Amino acid sequence: MLALVTLTGQAKVFKTIKAPEAMSCVNVSGDLIAREVVFTDTATTVHFTMKCPRGYTFQFVSASYLMDENAQRYALRSCEGLKLNTWVTSPESGITQFTMHFEPLPKKVQIFDFIEGDGSRAFMLLGIHDKKAKIKAPTLQELQKAYPYSVPADWFTTDTITIKGRIEGYNAEQFGFTTMECYYEDVFENDAATLVLDIAADGSFCKKFQASYPIRHTFHTNDSKVGFGQLPFFARPGETIDITVKKNAYGQYECYYNNGSSKEVERLLKGHLKSWDLVHPLARFQGKFSEMSQVAERTWQNMLYRLQLEARRYQLTPLEMQLAIAEQQVCYAEAVMDYALYHENNVKKYEQRDGVYYAEITDSAEWLELSKIENYKALHRVDFNNPLMLTSSSYPITVNRIQYADPVRKRMYAVCTNEEGEVEMDAHSEKKMLEAALAGFRELMGSKDDNLMAQICTYKNMLSNFNSWRSSEEFCARLQADTTQTEGEVQIDVASISSLSNMMPLYLGALSHSYVHQKGEAFYAAKMAQTELSTPLPDNNPAADLIRSLSAKYPGRFLIIDFWGMGCGPCRSAIQSSKAKRAEIAKRDDVKLVFIAGERISGGSDAYKKYVAEWLANEETICIPDAEFTRLQELFRFNGIPHYEAITPDCRRVRDDLQPHGFYNFDYDMQRLTEKLK
Repeated sequence: MLALVTLTGQAKVFKTIKAPEAMSCVNVSGDLIAREVVFTDTATTVHFTMKCPRGYTFQFVSASYLMDENAQRYALRSCEGLKLNTWVTSPESGITQFTMHFEPLPKKVQIFDFIEGDGSRAFMLLGIHDKKAKIKAPTLQELQKAYPYSVPADWFTTDTITIKGRIEGYNAEQFGFTTMECYYEDVFENDAATLVLDIAADGSFCKKFQASYPIRHTFHTNDSKVGFGQLPFFARPGETIDITVKKNAYGQYECYYNNGSSKEVERLLKGHLKSWDLVHPLARFQGKFSEMSQVAERTWQNMLYRLQLEARRYQLTPLEMQLAIAEQQVCYAEAVMDYALYHENNVKKYEQRDGVYYAEITDSAEWLELSKIENYKALHRVDFNNPLMLTSSSYPITVNRIQYADPVRKRMYAVCTNEEGEVEMDAHSEKKMLEAALAGFRELMGSKDDNLMAQICTYKNMLSNFNSWRSSEEFCARLQADTTQTEGEVQIDVASISSLSNMMPLYLGALSHSYVHQKGEAFYAAKMAQTELSTPLPDNNPAADLIRSLSAKYPGRFLIIDFWGMGCGPCRSAIQSSKAKRAEIAKRDDVKLVFIAGERISGGSDAYKKYVAEWLANEETICIPDAEFTRLQELFRFNGIPHYEAITPDCRRVRDDLQPHGFYNFDYDMQRLTEKLK
């Protein structure tokens, strides 16, 4: 320490940045802040503040470094205020201050990153710079022009993707996991597709699944004991991607891609471009809509700058760069819509009474701002026609945010609301809703035409309404058999009903993109080909065996399974508000309610046990490890909870359009289901 003080005393300070700005903070459960940076000819000193919840444990490793614009590293020499490579507990205040001394950055460096080693969950503070400095970012058009790439004609195709390979030196006990999960969702499918990757005893793995377009995704685990927990990949439909996981020169496990599209974009898969972290300040912004545009502009500029910087640092190819551009646009659009979502929650106060949540608007002015479509102009920066955007794992979430955007939904319901304030859901009204939705999407995204995103949102609306239209088709059949009316009267009545015959041609006609239209027709054909009302569970499947054991435990009964979790507010709200109704259901001898939750440990945490004792006492509750819960997600094809499944007395899964969806219309749902299955 004396030598360090002596050296520092002799060093020449050539620049000091007070309260520097950073573009993003990565992997921190709170905030990592650089309070001050001192540049000398012998060292670069950064004074940090770590803000995280009281009791949170963290560590900084001695392999930490700074990185300049050209990807040159400047190693950590020493640290004051905390011990390196040692777990530290956040104090009562939640604030830990410390100072790190690194090898000296060159005088010309204007912006740099702090990276806490090369682990997959390393803390990062990216884009540290003097807030007074002008950081010039390129335009989106300049970036796209500088990295020209033509999307192949067969970009959209449906086929199987295979991810295979081996983890060298794998030992299940030492590694801490035997499976990895991928929460994958194909936007053209009605169900999500949780994928479970089994790791064999020799470390080999292989997973096949169907995809409708190229995807960039990750298999992951939270149980790793060796620092390796992510298996990122990029694959086109029809490809087999071979991956070897082995130790690199630094002794860390790393993915090596042996072939295919993943090898083409290897630098991107291993890069430091943290898309979501760059847009996090926008998504979590707490201000008003009138203030959001400035944050959105700064976020957009930071995003473009980082794209250019990462491309230069790692010599990205045109394909890698265009994929990165698409990923950033997806995350930016999601962040804009997430701001609106969180802002809606911020201007409402929730109160729980008798297990039911009630909402009260606390800021009526900001509440009105939510439905003003001009407040979403930040979205106009995004090219929603870019087909490469679908490769992003965040794309389905962004589709959901745009599909249910408040201004668009309000316009849709406004056109079918009568003078008494009632929503009329006949065929004529739904046609007007479709037209209003398309017009709303065009204005929301600043597009003259129905762009690819708008058409996919329309496709998703079609999927959401399909089961309701199919039910109405049955009513049309009864009308046509009515002999008390003339044929003309019957046809007028039938034409007014929101049935498959009336609605599908309208929606298919709105899908002008050839592939989206093709998928719409394929979905319709597959649904109409469903003749069975229930299907058997697969053999040789541990998740299916669990359901079979429950069915055997309650012979002669339908099982209505509620998949839920302690971290899911809507799950708990549904459970608490339905307690009285479930007491009535419990008297029935034809139905058994089953509640299945996943927790870190089998049997559940103390919080889980306390909750079950209060709200689910004397009911059939099952708590399984998260890995087993994931297998149930894969079996029943769902990612979100609460999720409900109906199993027939002979242990068959009920078709999706006949499934009860909660307890509010339970008696009607069960009556309809039993009548159908007679």
